[in-house]
Amino acid sequence: MNALSAATNGLNRYTTILDEAWQAHLAKRKLNAPTVISIFAGAGGSSLGYSMAGYQELLAVEWDNNAVETFKLNFPNIPVYHSDIVGLSIEKCLQLAKIESGELDVLDGSPPCQGFSIAGKRIINDPRNQLFHEYTRLLCGLRPKVFVMENVSGMIKGKMKLIFAEVIRELKASNYQVSARLMNTIYFNVPQLRQRIIFIGVREDLEIKPSHPKAESRVITYQDATKSIIGLSPNRKIIKQERYKNAKEGQPLYSTYTYSYRRLSRWKPSGTITKGSHQIHPVEDRELNGRELARLSSYPDTFQFLGGHQDWVDRIGNSVPPLFMRAIAQHIRTEILERIEHGETKHKARGIVKAAR
Repeated sequence: MNALSAATNGLNRYTTILDEAWQAHLAKRKLNAPTVISIFAGAGGSSLGYSMAGYQELLAVEWDNNAVETFKLNFPNIPVYHSDIVGLSIEKCLQLAKIESGELDVLDGSPPCQGFSIAGKRIINDPRNQLFHEYTRLLCGLRPKVFVMENVSGMIKGKMKLIFAEVIRELKASNYQVSARLMNTIYFNVPQLRQRIIFIGVREDLEIKPSHPKAESRVITYQDATKSIIGLSPNRKIIKQERYKNAKEGQPLYSTYTYSYRRLSRWKPSGTITKGSHQIHPVEDRELNGRELARLSSYPDTFQFLGGHQDWVDRIGNSVPPLFMRAIAQHIRTEILERIEHGETKHKARGIVKAAR
């Protein structure tokens, strides 16, 4: 197979995966679809992943104006609590989701992670590091069968290990069995090197140990992912700078506490896309546009973003890649939720047999 055929096959494989996942998102929900509430929902990266896996989202919680408007544009039928999570009571959350405590299948959330990030100053008492307490407050009140919490790999490095240990203790104290694993999105059909800590917990009374999905794909390259993109971001902002000529393909230009500049390689996945990252085109002396960044984060071309270039970067950089979350959601559905349902069915069957005797 020549290089052109290989590149074409890679592109076809990736776009086929995206198209099939998008159609699954658009499909009508089954009556017994598992349910999810997403807090710190952002523009809906996680929500899209759950929807691609067949879940029914009951409520999203987000405070950022642009993120909320973007979410509503793409998920018009999901109710949104548009305010600071601190003000969301358990009673209000249950009311908005139209459920009782203990009925929810999955509580999902990615508390803001800038205070943990190795790209930042890693201040241990950064107030953003404490938002996981709001997560566990809702966890204790909602009592979902399963929870998923995502954060940056910096949480398990250096002095931040103290906070990691505190997070584990608090999650376990909420009466959940907890497993945490460092995972990389490149093994889940996402053309982006993005390491994240994924916490998965199962309510103790259900007596099922939490587990994580195994790698399911080979690496998808920049070249595979970005050909034949449908349209550009509306602002069409392309930042050209003479200094980008100094960066060879696949090499970083420079980085600071807040920003990093890297010229991508056509033959590798992209680096981690964050709010402060500047992804330089492999051969052109410009930064990537919003639609290119979205494709590298596994957003289908039909997913819509609002605002200017930096709004796109912020929404994409803060999100969980949809195909990554789809893999996690599928694993939870088949390996945890269906086992819970099967166990409840067997328990009820034993009860019926016992009563008949």
